[in-house]
Amino acid sequence: MAKEFSARVTKRERKVTDITSGIDEKILRANDQKLLRGAQLANIRLADIEVREQVRTKFNDESLRELGENIKVNGLIQPLVLHREGNKFVLICGERRFRAMTMIEMIEAPCFILENKTKEELMAIQFSENQAREDLHYIDQADSIYGYQKLTGTSERKITAALGISKSEVHRCLMIAKLPRDLKEAAKQFNTEKYVLLEWDELPKNEFKDEIKGRILAGDITKRVQLKRVISQLQIVKPKKKRDDSVEKLMKVLKTQMKDPAMKARAKEMMKELVGERIH
Repeated sequence: MAKEFSARVTKRERKVTDITSGIDEKILRANDQKLLRGAQLANIRLADIEVREQVRTKFNDESLRELGENIKVNGLIQPLVLHREGNKFVLICGERRFRAMTMIEMIEAPCFILENKTKEELMAIQFSENQAREDLHYIDQADSIYGYQKLTGTSERKITAALGISKSEVHRCLMIAKLPRDLKEAAKQFNTEKYVLLEWDELPKNEFKDEIKGRILAGDITKRVQLKRVISQLQIVKPKKKRDDSVEKLMKVLKTQMKDPAMKARAKEMMKELVGERIH
């Protein structure tokens, strides 16, 4: 019996399939799915991948070795994400996996290949992927968000919408990112709680603040409760936060419009919105 073949079709009539459409959604869940749609999936030589500065800066060698052994046995479950820039493949997501595969001397790996993405889009993908991982240090997260703001010149509200995290968390991250580099490095070294840094930043500038900074740098203060104890012992009085002028003006409006129920209700709603904007 003669073997039957499908009829030939022209290139114009051929169906184009998005290679990412058949992949388990769990693989894409940690990334911005909209930005990854349409990406090509291909095996790329690790030697051809260029690694630049990433969101994550803290790596554990033992953890990398364990990951490498796991990849050797089970394969790479989540592909790397690359961006094609001319003839170069630049690593966007997966530096930890890349390092682990390098340690076990893998030659190539499956990768999502993106093209023609803006810096803002690539940073959003990086942040989204790293944010989904519990072991991302808050210092790396803060520096990433600050870098995104410097690159885009956008407001905290727009960063919240772009990266999918709360406005209060964005505000805290921007405060942490602007702290002295030695404090941030100590926080990563000693796993210092983020609120230690935030509350230290609010202290009045004097010799006590310098003394406390020295203790944080030495790893003697890593917990918020420890910092509160030291502040109490040194009898440091935190400066009171100034009341926002716009809140003051709104309070005056409330007082002057008490006789008009409609104006009173509207003023109350405006005050709620304004005060809500400033709660971090």
